[in-house]
Amino acid sequence: MSKTISLGRIAFINVLPVYYALEEGILSHPFNLVYGIPSALNDKMKNGELAVSSCSCMEYARRWRNYYLASDLCIASPGPVMSVLLLSQAPLTEADGHEILFSGQSHTSVVLTKLLLQERLGLKHVRFRTGQVRESLEAGEKPWAVLTIGDEALSLRKHPDYPIRTDLACAWKEWTGLPFVFAVWIISRNAAQEGLFTGDPTELIRQSRSWGLAHLEQCLSKLQGKTPLCQEELFYYYSQALCFSLGPKECQGLQLFYEKSVKAGLLEEVPPLTFFPA
Repeated sequence: MSKTISLGRIAFINVLPVYYALEEGILSHPFNLVYGIPSALNDKMKNGELAVSSCSCMEYARRWRNYYLASDLCIASPGPVMSVLLLSQAPLTEADGHEILFSGQSHTSVVLTKLLLQERLGLKHVRFRTGQVRESLEAGEKPWAVLTIGDEALSLRKHPDYPIRTDLACAWKEWTGLPFVFAVWIISRNAAQEGLFTGDPTELIRQSRSWGLAHLEQCLSKLQGKTPLCQEELFYYYSQALCFSLGPKECQGLQLFYEKSVKAGLLEEVPPLTFFPA
């Protein structure tokens, strides 16, 4: 892999152990790292601006014919995940007739929220609006509920105006008994067909992930003073709340999410899980 490969990197701390060895030069690599929120990386992959990226599992589902999945790589949680939260002023069973403000950073979490409200709780009269959660709260707005993800969720999780905190991965696990997959690594089929890769471009990402999880304390030193989580919470976040391996249970959970999304009219078809050729 001598050619430069544009690699999308979610600009949240959740993927720190995956990329640390690449970013710090511990592993040499051909990547040009492109940072962005999940929705922005989805758009860049869709527009052909990236060859490889961690992306919303809904981006793969909606345009699966354009992508390969990377084997054994994902951002999942057996629940609770801590950083994908639906914060509400009252229990979600009372959400009918109220408005929920969705973070514009996410695609997958929006669909999961709608599934939980409509299919799990049977609520059909919830209104949805997409916007900037933190900015709206700082401006004095008080939506009945807000969906927040990533670093923003970690900082807002104890917001005094929202005493009901629904962890979406935990809610999914209670509903299905399976882990929830929020993001996958995908590879552009066009880039592969054009000969950009001489091998699996995600093998180095798996190596970096393994290094990062084996040297978690070193990785966490990069976050000192930059996160609301204490050291103990960070260790739990990376070792228990998050899972970066796309194993059989994760694939099962992902497939079920797609099936439920199609049944609810939130996705056109159930995509096959097509991996980059070995």
